[in-house]
Amino acid sequence: MDHFIKIAQELGVSSKQVDTTVGLLDEGATVPFISRYRKELTGSLDEVQVAAIRDRIQQLRELDKRREAIIKSLTDLGKLTPELEKQLNEAETMVTLEDIYLPYRPKRKTRASVAREKGLQPLADLLLAQEKGDPELEAEKYIDTEKGVNNAAEALAGARDIIAETISENAEARAQMRELFLQKGSFQSKVVPGKEEAGIKYKDYFDWTEPVASAPSHRVLAMRRGEKEEILWLDIQPPEEEAIDLLERTFVKANNPNSLQVKLALGDSYKRLLKPSMETEVRLLTKKKADEEAIRVFAENARQLLLAAPLGQKRLIAIDPGFRTGCKVVALNEQGKLLEYTAIFPHTGAGGQAEAGKTLQQLVQKYQTEAIAIGNGTAGRETEQFVRGLNLGGVTIVMVNESGASIYSASEVAREEFPDQDVTVRGAVSIGRRLMDPLAELVKIDPKSIGVGQYQHDVDQNKLQTSLDDTVISAVNAVGVELNTASKQILSYVSGLGPQLAQNIVEYRNQNGAFKGRDQLKKVPRLGEKAFEQAAGFLRIRNAGNPLDASAVHPERYSLVEQMAKDMNCSVKDLMSDSKLRASIPLKKYISETVGLPTLNDIMAELAKPGLDPREKFEAFSFTEGVNEISDLKVGMKLPGIVTNITNFGAFVDIGVHQDGLVHLSQITNRYIKDPNEVLKVHQQVMVTVTEVDVNRKRISLSMKEAAAPTEVNKKKRDAGSYQKNKQEPETDLQIKLAALKNKFR
Repeated sequence: MDHFIKIAQELGVSSKQVDTTVGLLDEGATVPFISRYRKELTGSLDEVQVAAIRDRIQQLRELDKRREAIIKSLTDLGKLTPELEKQLNEAETMVTLEDIYLPYRPKRKTRASVAREKGLQPLADLLLAQEKGDPELEAEKYIDTEKGVNNAAEALAGARDIIAETISENAEARAQMRELFLQKGSFQSKVVPGKEEAGIKYKDYFDWTEPVASAPSHRVLAMRRGEKEEILWLDIQPPEEEAIDLLERTFVKANNPNSLQVKLALGDSYKRLLKPSMETEVRLLTKKKADEEAIRVFAENARQLLLAAPLGQKRLIAIDPGFRTGCKVVALNEQGKLLEYTAIFPHTGAGGQAEAGKTLQQLVQKYQTEAIAIGNGTAGRETEQFVRGLNLGGVTIVMVNESGASIYSASEVAREEFPDQDVTVRGAVSIGRRLMDPLAELVKIDPKSIGVGQYQHDVDQNKLQTSLDDTVISAVNAVGVELNTASKQILSYVSGLGPQLAQNIVEYRNQNGAFKGRDQLKKVPRLGEKAFEQAAGFLRIRNAGNPLDASAVHPERYSLVEQMAKDMNCSVKDLMSDSKLRASIPLKKYISETVGLPTLNDIMAELAKPGLDPREKFEAFSFTEGVNEISDLKVGMKLPGIVTNITNFGAFVDIGVHQDGLVHLSQITNRYIKDPNEVLKVHQQVMVTVTEVDVNRKRISLSMKEAAAPTEVNKKKRDAGSYQKNKQEPETDLQIKLAALKNKFR
């Protein structure tokens, strides 16, 4: 209950909501299921809140587990006192817990442990007490040549070693020092001598200082990467005088010869033990914080990309462009099934163009093609220009982001789907299918390979994978899955399923034909009542015998809807098609112990638009004709573009020249914003103005501001090592705020 109260206070909800949610999670309920179908129990907590409760209770349980292990260890060592046990039970973080345990933790031989073996602990205690006396005289009492203490100086040195370790392991001192490093410390990076040329992309960090407290995640990760590649030296420096003064105020209690010995030990403790220890800790803490922010940005971008507007079930042709090797062309039916494939060579001269045009026109006519998808990689714009020049009637032509298509084409999933085709054909199919339904196709690819986010290979991979899994699960269940056409990859992300049950569903479907109703799921091997409960509401069956099977109404509420229809003297179909009938239903009549207004309102919304896809409607897009290369750009050009990636410092936009441009945070809008996500989302169509072009460095600066003028904004300090594809570094937070003030009073 203490944990429930703590979590409730942190999240601003009631402890009862936390208690109920944890109980559901412990019973095996998933986050999407709880937030969608157990609103009465949780007080209508959303997915974010449920996931936060899940993660926090796991952290607190891990803390409890570690606390129990420490208490057991101290008990076995005979060192657990009531006071120590109280401190351990009151510790609220893992760091505090480990600080308390540190002096008792079994450790390898240290200078202090050697001194203790020589019998110098009493001398150290005497010095620490700092009572009046002569330390030299006291030290002579501990001379013992057999133990290796040959004189008073050696005895005092050993005692100081014990004091130094005692100070470094003091929980209060560590907490104060940690806070000082975090609040007033600074990152200092310098280039490794002789690595200037090899590390040119880290040039901005060759002599760089930045406060630990305000360093943004992308710069922290950039400096760490430079250090890992042995280009940079990276150090964390606190204000040293303040650190020593802080320790002296804590440990120096008098002004006498014994106190002087403590001061000497204190200086040694800081330089030899505390500073290196705190630097390591702060490195880990800042890395963790930077990871969390980078993962948050990546997950949000991935979610937006997964939920991009689908073209829908259309007959289409997909083209994977290429110059020398030609363009791979595939024809797909409405369900994305491969009908035919070939290669065309429109970039090898007039003869190749004529033959390619003829081939495409024949394919369009043969399969009554409604759309053509063209990958945006090498030769993409040139291929698009060629296709648009053909007489293809009303066929929609769309450039498709092909990031990750090559990863998919070489994967086990692709080999299983197309065992007889080569990687180029598989890649073209993927391009076509991701136009039809981005979500269904992108779930087949490792989210780290879909071209969004920053530093995805530098952050904690386990935490990244957990976050991305949550993101994909959330997106898949928000949209819903068509049971009779879904791949096992997308089925595996449905609430309550997973890879094995998804495979079993596909095999059952292959053996028995299309599912006719949700109840038939119970016949799938190993799919029990719990899995059915968790999954059924997120699975759709078009044209099923029961119209509710095509909706998000859960089977456990079918009888309720049927009772409503009976009371209204109509069928369920009538309720779904007649808004007047639905409006006349007295909802309060159907409230029970398990069903409240939240669920009833959800049911009404679903009856009105059963199985509604929450994604936006697809809108065709095309780049500016004649602007195909970075060399075609001129400052002042206004161009349409597609947002491909969002970071803390701005957004990257594809304007059709094979190199994304950066719209810096300060150039997104005329008003001040802290986060690009306030205004933009991945795959959004935008209009931008070119403000700077650096052809040699392949850098493009863009603005979305009204009446944007050429600017030198991106010529300030940059973090060239922080992006793939030569992506520019933002201004500092101070510069951003100054720019905002200038705009405000301009």
